[in-house]
Amino acid sequence: MHRTICCFSDLSAYFSWMSDLLPDVDALIRVIRGQRVILDKDLAALYGVQTFRFNEAVKRNRARFPEDFCFQLTTEETSLLTSQNAMSKTGRGGRRTRPWAFTEHGALQAANILNSPRAVAMSVYVIRAFVRLREAIASNTTLEKRLNVIEKTLLSHDTALRDVIQKIRPLLLPPPDPPKRKIGFHQDPD
Repeated sequence: MHRTICCFSDLSAYFSWMSDLLPDVDALIRVIRGQRVILDKDLAALYGVQTFRFNEAVKRNRARFPEDFCFQLTTEETSLLTSQNAMSKTGRGGRRTRPWAFTEHGALQAANILNSPRAVAMSVYVIRAFVRLREAIASNTTLEKRLNVIEKTLLSHDTALRDVIQKIRPLLLPPPDPPKRKIGFHQDPD
């Protein structure tokens, strides 16, 4: 009889323990073509398979991956990744094909086609990373709107303060010297 021994009293403690061991999935998410994506090599590493096996599974199930789930990078995009040290240069044992980029939905679909326990468990972390990124962007947008409102308010206050200062400034100047009386007899020209 096989018995599983678990040292965690609940699943939340297990996921907390696992999150300490996992790589920072947020750092693997990039923005390419205006979409938040994760590269095939990163997904394969997270799901515990080799990149070429991962890509084979995706090619076998291509119908499950429409263009809004994954797309292949262009040569220019690949060269940009290579120059940023995200990929090894060709001719040095690196990959010979252009990488695939998977959106949030594509990453989840990839876990479904791999059908391994690790892939299913890791897909939860990948999706949570995409959600955290989406929330961060939304909060930044909200913060930006609030800053714009504050800036407009400060500009209106700034112009009002300028007007007040211009009106107060003459009052702060010393009064002009009173005209001196002329000595002698003076006749008013009428």
